[in-house]
Amino acid sequence: MEQKLKNSILSTAREMIAGGLVEGTAGNLSARLSAERVILTPASLSYETMEASDLVITDLKGKVIEGKRQPTTEMALHLACLTHHADIAAVLHCHPVYASMFAINREPIPSLIEEFDIHVGGDVPVADYRETGSEALATEVSGHLGERGAVLMANHGLLCVGKDPEHALSIALLVERTAKIVWGARLMGKPFALPKSTHQKYSPLYKKARRIN
Repeated sequence: MEQKLKNSILSTAREMIAGGLVEGTAGNLSARLSAERVILTPASLSYETMEASDLVITDLKGKVIEGKRQPTTEMALHLACLTHHADIAAVLHCHPVYASMFAINREPIPSLIEEFDIHVGGDVPVADYRETGSEALATEVSGHLGERGAVLMANHGLLCVGKDPEHALSIALLVERTAKIVWGARLMGKPFALPKSTHQKYSPLYKKARRIN
């Protein structure tokens, strides 16, 4: 179980690079190993060269249980999300271009496509600005994830959650693709909103999808 989850984190981290969600050593990942243990990516290490032995295991209070490297500087952010939401098992933080533009403008990404309601739960909200790596940021961001699979971090980037690392990655890719579509649609004119009845029908499906099996 542990090795399988570590391999999942490593492959997802490399997919973040390949998908243009991060550059260099930016971004970070975590996954719930057990009720009290979490696997996190280390700080400042290339995803291309990262190995399973580089990953760090901590408890939910941040005490290192296994690993020789320092955990990500955003550890508090990951642990808050996993602590406050029992139905979340993976957290992915990244800096995709289009989603980050919305984050800098402190503007939610609207759900204008049915699949966005289904897979994200509705509009992606914007968490208020708090300093990177702080407990204040962890508290602010985790508070937006009750009914959503993603939240923008003001003047920072994007955080997505899921039932495993691959699920969180799929949401991040969808959010970035939708941010690009909305950006382009606004250049063409005024995008039309989905009917309220559509949101009511599809948004609840998201919570079922992220439920841990």
